[in-house]
Amino acid sequence: MSTITRESILEVLGTIIEPDLKKDLVSSNLVETIEFTENQIKLEVYISNPALHARKRLQEVIEYNLKQKFGNNIEFTTIIKGLPAESQAARRKVLPDVKHIVAIASGKGGVGKSTVTANLAGGLVKAGYTVGIVDADIYGPSMPTMFDVVGERPTMIDIDGVGKINPVENHGIKLLSIGFFTDQDNAVVWRGPMAAKALTQMFTDAHWGELDYLLIDLPPGTGDIHLSLVQTVPLDGAVIVSTPQEIALADARKGVNMFKLENINVPVVGMIENMAWFTPAELPENKYYIFGRDGAKNLAEGMNIPFLGHIPLVQSVREAGDVGRPAVFQENTPTSLAFDALTKTFIETLASIKKK
Repeated sequence: MSTITRESILEVLGTIIEPDLKKDLVSSNLVETIEFTENQIKLEVYISNPALHARKRLQEVIEYNLKQKFGNNIEFTTIIKGLPAESQAARRKVLPDVKHIVAIASGKGGVGKSTVTANLAGGLVKAGYTVGIVDADIYGPSMPTMFDVVGERPTMIDIDGVGKINPVENHGIKLLSIGFFTDQDNAVVWRGPMAAKALTQMFTDAHWGELDYLLIDLPPGTGDIHLSLVQTVPLDGAVIVSTPQEIALADARKGVNMFKLENINVPVVGMIENMAWFTPAELPENKYYIFGRDGAKNLAEGMNIPFLGHIPLVQSVREAGDVGRPAVFQENTPTSLAFDALTKTFIETLASIKKK
């Protein structure tokens, strides 16, 4: 068996490919620490996918190859760490020019997740950021309606000799939705693998360019689409949307726990309480808590995750979505101010999470 030296260890590591970057660990500068004695090796290595299963797999590959080189009696301390946020953004192969990728999820349908996604994107644009949305709700796409682009089709663009999908744009927000590729009146009847492939193409076969934020509007529940997403896209975090009533909170709790699973391991940026209270137009100072009060806020506190804010149930929010201009673009209304405050909290909370 070979003698252990720094050069011989690097020689082995130089044959091991980082699965997402498709380059070896040495040339990718992913090896941080090498320490050794005649029968011990300690390594610290970075990986672009911080999920537990990915780290465990890379550890097994490294130790197997080192044993092949130096023998089975070697003792290992192999620490696999996720890349720091700034390095991950610079290195990742999928969407390398997007600074922040965040999934917007809900355990239950009908809680206004898509409405919140559209208005959060609008709030980010108002704050001066470049933003895109992937409508990943394969079976119930709503973004074409909410941005008044029903019937439009994405064009193709040539990028370095490769044809890419060019997203549709309105209100300063880039959009891709399965709704652009199907008839609005026809149901999408696809099995899981076909739906997952369509979702993947909206990331890998599209030209998003440089974006500050890419928001992903997920379908409700937990299933194939969610697993495909975390296997394809390096998420920086997830936001959970819920209404205050108990039946919605029970499903929101499942949504939070899904992202905390070891094989997913995506930070939960926080929870948003939608339809927090009803305010009639003729009584703008009144609040009627028709779905309960502070349910999502209390759940967030109980699960030790940030609470990002309340959004009231106001008729103008529905009307704005139906005409394709999100309510956040209205001037100084209670709803637009609520979305502005939500946007500010979201930006600050995500930044603090990525620094950890």
